[in-house]
Amino acid sequence: MEETTRIFGIRTVIEAIDSKKDIEKVFIQKDLSGPLFKELNRNLKEGNYNISYVPVEKLNKLSKNGNHQGVVANISPIGFVSLEKLVEDSQKSSTTPLFVLLDGITDVRNFGAIIRTAECCGVTGIIIQEKGSAPINADTVKTSAGAVFNIPICKVNHIKDAVFHLQTYDIKLIAATEKTDDVIFDIDLKQPIAIIMGDEAKGISNSILKSVDYKAKLPMLGSIASLNVSVACGAFLYEAVRQRI
Repeated sequence: MEETTRIFGIRTVIEAIDSKKDIEKVFIQKDLSGPLFKELNRNLKEGNYNISYVPVEKLNKLSKNGNHQGVVANISPIGFVSLEKLVEDSQKSSTTPLFVLLDGITDVRNFGAIIRTAECCGVTGIIIQEKGSAPINADTVKTSAGAVFNIPICKVNHIKDAVFHLQTYDIKLIAATEKTDDVIFDIDLKQPIAIIMGDEAKGISNSILKSVDYKAKLPMLGSIASLNVSVACGAFLYEAVRQRI
């Protein structure tokens, strides 16, 4: 599999936007101008796409010296589902909803490992933020062992918006954090839940921590202070599986 699906050229990227392609990121040459670029820039800003302004050398490398016209875009190998459809479908299912929300997970291998475990645990869907999240590229697909193609993944503008939306459906939000005395084994995971995992360095943002229903941690019995985020997520998910079976 190629590293990622790349397209280049201003008109090509405009057409991809018009066709509702799942564009992961757009690289634009610094100081690019012209009427066609203005049209592209307007479309990108209206769609809230992830944009990076780079020197021409970067674009030459990404396009393998193709005629990029100052623009290169990465297209996701999967299609994303909307939050509304994801939640509505979960309400129709006979299985109790179990979501995973990722707040600031930027490492593609951790992301892929979480996707793999989530699929094995029967997770309803994974929710990530549009900006500041790991992309779905060849490394993600490989680390997930192909599970990325078998589980619904949703992108939202802000994770906090997803938290509020899930709560309107009486889905309880559980934050995985060390900022609590409660351990995950003492929380009822048989009810509809969504588990939030945060960045290994920063953790879950404070604004989200203030909005959740529960905070929980894993007991740490050794000298190491924390687990890798994908391992911690696996422990949380399998506790949910254990309680439900």
